[in-house]
Amino acid sequence: MKSYDIVIIGGGPAGLAAAVSAKENGIDSILILERDKELGGILNQCIHNGFGLHTFKEELTGPEYAQRFIDQAEKLGIEYKLNTMVMDISPQKTVTAMNRQEGMFEIQAKAVILAMGCRERSRGALNIPGYRPAGIYSAGTAQRLVNMEGLMPGREVVILGSGDIGLIMARRMTFEGAKVKVVAELMPYSGGLKRNIVQCLDDYGIPLKLSHTVVDIKGRKRLEGVTLAEVDSNGKPIPGTEEFYSCDTLLLSVGLIPENEISNGMGVQMNPVTSGPEVNESLETNIEGVFACGNVLHVHDLVDFVSEEAATAGKNAAAYVKGIRQAGGGRDVRLNPVDGVRYTVPMMVNTARMDENLTIRFRVGGVYKNCYVSTYFDDERVIHRKRQIVAPGEMEEIRLTKEQLLKYPDLETITVKIEEA
Repeated sequence: MKSYDIVIIGGGPAGLAAAVSAKENGIDSILILERDKELGGILNQCIHNGFGLHTFKEELTGPEYAQRFIDQAEKLGIEYKLNTMVMDISPQKTVTAMNRQEGMFEIQAKAVILAMGCRERSRGALNIPGYRPAGIYSAGTAQRLVNMEGLMPGREVVILGSGDIGLIMARRMTFEGAKVKVVAELMPYSGGLKRNIVQCLDDYGIPLKLSHTVVDIKGRKRLEGVTLAEVDSNGKPIPGTEEFYSCDTLLLSVGLIPENEISNGMGVQMNPVTSGPEVNESLETNIEGVFACGNVLHVHDLVDFVSEEAATAGKNAAAYVKGIRQAGGGRDVRLNPVDGVRYTVPMMVNTARMDENLTIRFRVGGVYKNCYVSTYFDDERVIHRKRQIVAPGEMEEIRLTKEQLLKYPDLETITVKIEEA
């Protein structure tokens, strides 16, 4: 059995950034396992620009952003296997994988970094009534067909869900000559970035109907149309509000789910809100030496933050392998998301292990205007930041310092909440 210091599961933006960071922090024995035929992950099909503004201070397309990290990995001589599917990881960090050349094989790792990304929620998870005609795609599948395979799913399009991929595909299908009739969103707010609503819908006159969903699908062999209806505050369709739209394509952009079957199988503790692993300040899971980063941990809106988070995971995995992480001392302080804050990453902080600065990322559960993002150390408020608006479509962050935390030696809970102005 071959052994490596660090094995990284996934060769997308998170896996690549983690590998580069681990190598730069002194680890030479690194292996990336990627199930696709090329590195770069989902970015290969994201040919629109808007990537890299934070990381490279310039605007890049998805493939250009990925290539920057692929070039770094190649230059550093990081080993990777493509077309390789990871089947299982044991709690002892034995990775079982398979590919056509080697068949089934095992690798022993000292540390594992989970960077498998996320997948789209399917129609089956939505319970939309009607037949199963051709013409219903997840937005990401349509994106791959158009941008990588050169195939056009259809000509008259309705999109359900206003996540970023759905918004971007509304613009993309318009560019390719399709008529995008409407984007319907179940929630009373959009799930995508504000800039995407403006650049992808408003600029092309595509209507966005909030608090609407698909209640019926017409067509047996090929989609012929869909019926939309308004929903009440419980998400139930309101009788009498139905509207029929003729179309040959329905794109579903109804949320992303972290890809965590392998993590579950090895006994990683999961957060029911994010569907990703629970991690501490080092992005380490409850299994020692197993780290997680990127969309497998929680769904990000900007790839720049994925790379930043993955670099932290790579650095901490390197420190773990070298045995230089502070194991003893310090106390675990739990983060407590309440009052509008759905979750935090990380969920636990130990001052003995943390860096000088710690970024805590979170999402809110609704749209809040003229509010404060507040942080409490036990009962004492230490951060009280005014915000014009916070919304679920955009990830928020607060920054804590080690110096700040050391002033509270008996601290038990850090509470993050939204407070009305």
